[in-house]
Amino acid sequence: MAKTERTYLDWNATAPLLPAAREAVVSALDMVGNPSSVHGEGRALRMLVEAARRDVAALVNAAPAHVIFTSGATEAANLALTPNYRMGRTPLAIGHLYASEIEHPAIREGGRFVRADVTTIPVTRTGLVDLEALETLLNDHDKAKGLPMVAVMLANNETGIVQPVKAVAEIIRRHGGLLVVDAVQAVGRVPVDIEALDADFLILSSHKLGGPKGAGALVSRGEVLMPAALIRGGGQEKGHRSGTENPAALAGFAAAARSAAADLPERNARIAGLRDGLETGMRLATNDVIIHGADVERVANTCFFSLPGLKSETGQIAFDLEGIALSAGSACSSGKVGQSHVLTAMGFDAALGGLRVSLGAGSTQADVDRFLAAFSRVVSRRRAA
Repeated sequence: MAKTERTYLDWNATAPLLPAAREAVVSALDMVGNPSSVHGEGRALRMLVEAARRDVAALVNAAPAHVIFTSGATEAANLALTPNYRMGRTPLAIGHLYASEIEHPAIREGGRFVRADVTTIPVTRTGLVDLEALETLLNDHDKAKGLPMVAVMLANNETGIVQPVKAVAEIIRRHGGLLVVDAVQAVGRVPVDIEALDADFLILSSHKLGGPKGAGALVSRGEVLMPAALIRGGGQEKGHRSGTENPAALAGFAAAARSAAADLPERNARIAGLRDGLETGMRLATNDVIIHGADVERVANTCFFSLPGLKSETGQIAFDLEGIALSAGSACSSGKVGQSHVLTAMGFDAALGGLRVSLGAGSTQADVDRFLAAFSRVVSRRRAA
């Protein structure tokens, strides 16, 4: 039996490792020493880590000193989401966390806040955070308990919908709160500037950019306001995140960051053309396909769709058998496929399944054509069932 040709359309779950990132990782692995050591070998690795810090900072217009390296976005989220902060040397209490209903599980779990101190912010039917609801929640916030913290992602990992973060920030500033922005799915797809967004913290991930897994960052606007350390020990990362740094992963992260910042408008235009053609082909194949977020701003690479009567797990298996790797949403639930919490938050029936196609710099028209051929076969089988 002939082997089925595979087509990878799950770049939002993880991007294929870039050749430049692979080269940077291998080169760093050949270096001996510990970046905290004071001898020549250690200093060479320290230079590599600090060069990576500069590259990651440049990706989001931050100061290199404001980048805290972590093992990934989940750790960065757990570092940022805590009721315990310091303003310089003075303890600063955060009384409550408000997180949008469409956040990634790493945010929705609330980090180090107890469940009673976490409130969800609803979203509209179009998938945008409800600004009026946020205003009401912050008006009712108990200031005696501490400052409010708000977590709103820049681009949703399932729908690709770009959230009105700047408008969210304006509301938060009126209430003296903090803003944490999950920018994992946004960097390399839209311009991301921590100053322009008026965010206090950004969360980043290496492997979403084509870097290695196991590296991420929490980026702050300054060094005065900082969360209590999540991992304590030797005091690396200026005491914010102890543990020996992983120079190889950080070198790969830096290479991916440099690539993500290059030729963004041209890359986006090409990928958007592929995505739009894919969606046109889906609509020609069946008139009942639902493309979520098509009427609002999305990142160029993402298409999240539903076919009434087709469950997420059934659809994902069907496309996988056709040689198409796509997703039913977040890839961070240990292989579980269930109802999309994003669709539920948007007001869709719990029985409606969703499937996500996500493209990247290496995607081609041939990939789109193979997907559409498979899509037509899946639609035909659904009708015959």
